[in-house]
Amino acid sequence: MHTALGKRSRNAQKNGKCPYFYGLTGEAPAGIMYHGNGWGPGGPSGLQIQQSRSPGRWVRFPHIPATSWPLANFHMPGIDAILVLIVVGAAMVVFVTEKLRIDVTAMCILLALVGLRLISEDQVLYGFASPATATVAAMFVLSAGLVRTGLVQWLVRRMDILAGKTEARLLLTLCIFVAFLSAFVVNTATIAVFIPAAIVLANSRRIPPSRVLMPLSFASQFGGVCTLIGTSTNILVNAIAISAGMAAFGLFEFAPLGLMMVAAGTVYLLVVAPWLLPRRKMGERRVDEYRLADYLTELRVPKDSKLIGKTWNEVKPHEKDLRLIKLLRRKKATWRASETKFRKEDVLLLHGKADSLMELKDTLGLETVADAEMTDRELSSDEVRLVEALVPFRSRLAGRTLRHFDFSRRYGCFVLAVQRRGRILRDRLVDIHLESGDTLLLQGSDEEIARLMKSSDLIVTNELTDLHVRKDRAVTALSLVILVVALAAFNVVPILIAAVIGAIGMVLGGCLTIEEAYHAIDWKVVFLLGGILPLGLALQQSGAASWLTTSVLNPLTSLGPLAVLASLYLITAVLTETMSNNAAAILLAPIALSLASSMNVSPRPFLVAITFAASTSFATPVGYQTNTMVYAPGGYRFLDYLRVGGPLNLIFWIVATFAIPLIWPF
Repeated sequence: MHTALGKRSRNAQKNGKCPYFYGLTGEAPAGIMYHGNGWGPGGPSGLQIQQSRSPGRWVRFPHIPATSWPLANFHMPGIDAILVLIVVGAAMVVFVTEKLRIDVTAMCILLALVGLRLISEDQVLYGFASPATATVAAMFVLSAGLVRTGLVQWLVRRMDILAGKTEARLLLTLCIFVAFLSAFVVNTATIAVFIPAAIVLANSRRIPPSRVLMPLSFASQFGGVCTLIGTSTNILVNAIAISAGMAAFGLFEFAPLGLMMVAAGTVYLLVVAPWLLPRRKMGERRVDEYRLADYLTELRVPKDSKLIGKTWNEVKPHEKDLRLIKLLRRKKATWRASETKFRKEDVLLLHGKADSLMELKDTLGLETVADAEMTDRELSSDEVRLVEALVPFRSRLAGRTLRHFDFSRRYGCFVLAVQRRGRILRDRLVDIHLESGDTLLLQGSDEEIARLMKSSDLIVTNELTDLHVRKDRAVTALSLVILVVALAAFNVVPILIAAVIGAIGMVLGGCLTIEEAYHAIDWKVVFLLGGILPLGLALQQSGAASWLTTSVLNPLTSLGPLAVLASLYLITAVLTETMSNNAAAILLAPIALSLASSMNVSPRPFLVAITFAASTSFATPVGYQTNTMVYAPGGYRFLDYLRVGGPLNLIFWIVATFAIPLIWPF
């Protein structure tokens, strides 16, 4: 049952002379809807009147000012705004589902914006020309210079003295060291060096690595928000603020809130986290962990076998993906198994798919060893041993296959299995496209593993990596970092110029070669910013950000700036857990600026909330790169992050909500 305004009542209402309006039951008005027992979604909130018992009769209703209606300010967005919102929605779906790499997704976004004419041709390179993109690239080079000259490794090796013997002392030492370094060095580079060090320190104290690696990742994140150069998100939001006409953030402007976060996070990791962190022993049963039993078998050479007098290299089927792991003779491993001539009663430990192993057994007339037990010891000997190696970010292996990379020729090690976010991959390993964060189970000789440890493409997680460092350039690298910090802190030059001076200095000073400098840059992040920054521009130009503020988020503004700040932090934190942290910041920053404008308050507190929420992601292993890096080495599961990191996210949300307005008033 509906009601409609009568003409006389409408005119009276327009003139503001009538406190009531009259409606005829049974008619359907535009914008006002009456549902039997009261007003529904189309009518004024809270107005309760009884249904007329006589349909078609005039009834009197109280007048409600239009501005008090919940959807009074709602209006349809323009066609450009609708198209931008569609692009944003599609981008978020692809980011969350990871159907494409983040840099490829960003380029698709840029193509869509250009194709739909949501940005002009002059704005196509807006993201690549942004000071944020160049600053982030320069900071990658600066961080690489510190690592390559051995400064970070030197600091890591000194931790053993301060770490004590207890788990709490070790955790405290790791948190302090990592948080401090992450304030000035890209945190992925810091974690890449600290992972093997933390595992070695933990093992020497008989502490499972799972007790220290997740706190290590968290500490790198809350350390990174202490300075403007600590994370790429800090630099990005600063560039957005400058483009909006605001004053740039100072190098240490984030420090007061950042130090609060460091203190709160460290106390949490020392007091609460030990009750929540898993205690998983790693490295003792890798055969079980990687579920290799179905891919390993022991076959005995019978006395009448045609293999006797031949070597594995002579008889192995080249079309089959099979490998001789070990040759046992009188229960002792032989030297250079693949070149040793077989004798009767020799036992071959082979790796491969079950059907290929059985086919080989029948073809060569071998016997199965019935009581064989597959353990890590079976895969190791005086000649070879097992190690786990992590594919770090910016590794040349990322996105390539072992076959294409020519892995066997480069390093000589044999890949037994790959672990990717808890999933074990064992089939057709040479043709799997590796990803950053993958962990490889490798078998190799001491010489091969030593060669592997000198590479920057893999991190051997259970031994201290021995990169070829330029110790004679360490003072130069440290001086350049101090110079960059001083130039930016005292506003001698903008942060972009300071970072570029430092990056060029690293190359000219011999801390890095030009090839190493190019390799140090995470080009995925550069292309992400190049493609996603124009989306933030389109949100503003199309009016989509303003429409979201005035129509969708308007009820939120009535609750005051503190509620808006808390909501922005929470929304950013949730988005960051499921998609790129930089993408989340770029999408929400224009909305924050529009909200501040509509409320006539300073946008600075809102941008700070977005920055901190996007730079501290603890609840999932995919929310932040450092979380992904420690996932496999720590033997974690997805729910471990939610259990340990979820409460820390909540603590940071509360601290930020009440501390930000005190430091940056509205």
